[in-house]
Amino acid sequence: MAERSASLGWSEQPTTPKEHTMADLAFVAVTVAVFALMAFVARGVEKL
Repeated sequence: MAERSASLGWSEQPTTPKEHTMADLAFVAVTVAVFALMAFVARGVEKL
């Protein structure tokens, strides 16, 4: 199995909880930003 994961480029190093927390925060921030942008676009379209 290690040969397969190495061939696919997967990292075998364990991730730290801090890395998971930062990834979660980044995901939430991007999600909020996308919805804010969609709301902004919707308001602009309503004015047309």
